[in-house]
Amino acid sequence: MFQFKWKGKDLFDMVCRALGLRETWFFGLQYNIKDTVAWLKMEKRVLDQEVPKEEPITLYFLAKFHPENAEEELVQDITQHLFFLQVKKNILEEEIHCPPEASVLLASYAVHAKYGDYDPNVHKPGFLAEEELLPKRVINLYQMTAEMWEERITACYAEHRGRTRDEAEMEYLKIAQDLDMYGVNYFLIRNKKGTDLLLGVDALGLHIYEPDNRLTPKCSFPWNEIRNISYSDKEFTIKPLDKKTNVFKFNSSRLRVNKLILQLCIGNHDLFMRRRRVDSVDVQQMKAQAREERARKQVERQRLARDELERRLMQLQDEAHMANDALLRSEQTADLLAEKAQIAEEEAKLLAQKAAEAEMEMQRIKVTAIRGQEERRLMEQKMLEAEMLALKMAEESERRAKEAELLKQDLQEARESERRAKHKLLEITSKSPGLPAGSMPPDLSFSRENLSFDFKDTDMKRLSMEIEKEKVEYMEKSKHLQEQLNELKTEIESLKMKERETPLDIIHNQNTEQGTSKHSNFKKIQRPNYPDMSDAAVKC
Repeated sequence: MFQFKWKGKDLFDMVCRALGLRETWFFGLQYNIKDTVAWLKMEKRVLDQEVPKEEPITLYFLAKFHPENAEEELVQDITQHLFFLQVKKNILEEEIHCPPEASVLLASYAVHAKYGDYDPNVHKPGFLAEEELLPKRVINLYQMTAEMWEERITACYAEHRGRTRDEAEMEYLKIAQDLDMYGVNYFLIRNKKGTDLLLGVDALGLHIYEPDNRLTPKCSFPWNEIRNISYSDKEFTIKPLDKKTNVFKFNSSRLRVNKLILQLCIGNHDLFMRRRRVDSVDVQQMKAQAREERARKQVERQRLARDELERRLMQLQDEAHMANDALLRSEQTADLLAEKAQIAEEEAKLLAQKAAEAEMEMQRIKVTAIRGQEERRLMEQKMLEAEMLALKMAEESERRAKEAELLKQDLQEARESERRAKHKLLEITSKSPGLPAGSMPPDLSFSRENLSFDFKDTDMKRLSMEIEKEKVEYMEKSKHLQEQLNELKTEIESLKMKERETPLDIIHNQNTEQGTSKHSNFKKIQRPNYPDMSDAAVKC
């Protein structure tokens, strides 16, 4: 619990104990003051410093100094993790410039540090949708969708298989420490001529930049070449180790900034020299414990990996036995199926033969039935015609009978007339003895012939009239039948045309004629351009 009499070191040690952190020399407690930042002094009481007085007091536990080589210098896992979180935050907030290709690779290690090994069954498309992995500048620089970025990050992520989460964090730091702005604190200064410059302070030394280029320093002062750093009021002085080299002086805007610069210079210089000396006993013990812990974890990982391999091997053996048994069963089943298939094939052939015979018999029966139907139809037609003929013959017979009856009557009348004529002739003959017996007047014979002739002529006319009537009736019936056939043919042809011009065909043709095409526009990805700097622009 915070106490009012605590010094900065008391509060700092409490935070380090809570985190289990022993590599305390990298870190500090930072607070905001006006338009700059400051670090809590260890030897002074917290409340006596320029910390914000409003409650609650906000302090930030951050890395104040950065290692030259993270893999060699960072001993504890918690130290590595804290650096990983801070550097990742600085990159995403663009306090450290990171090129796009490095951003994607760093993002893949950040994903590995969070999710472990890539598993396609778990890490499906869209699993990074809510993650902030790339600087907004990089995202806005390319015409790529979030899915395209995720696809590229995931492809790199899948290649990191086999690493632990701690190893992924270390790989992240190893890449980040090579970025130009990694671990550099920038301050606005002016040289003797009043030219605006930037002073960069990092683990390697002091660097002078032009204001619009924080990546490439115009000149540098390594810590091992600096003899003295001091400030008086707003003037800052850097004295090189080589006395023949000119002293570099610059001015800062405020005294508070000069104090901060001096703090960072002293701390970075001390760590620079410390790295080049033999480690202290405490550091050696920490490194030994860290090596033992890492060796133990490595052995544990190897044991787990071996157990996993053995388990997997046993699983594969079981699967192999099961597969072998299944293969044997499959072979047996295949033999049975082959035998059944042969039998089925023979049965199928027999059935096919019987089916063919049945089909032929059915066709024969159909032909016979059709023929029988045709014959029956013809027979019915003939019977109908015979009935009609019989009816006509009956009518004709009746008519002929009537005519015969009339003829009989005429014949009887003629015979009666002849009898009367003969009788009269006999009477005349008996009265005229001068005529020879059996002689007849010539006019009488002619009269008989005329009677006979008149009869035949009358019959032929009547028959001719009936035949002509029947012919006219047949022609009328034939004409009506032809009209019906023509009408039926027209209906069939009309149906055929409608079946061909289906809406489906019309639609298909329209789709074929009005096919669509797609066009893709590819734009070249623009990479960041760094402005060229002139050595004449600044003079160190």
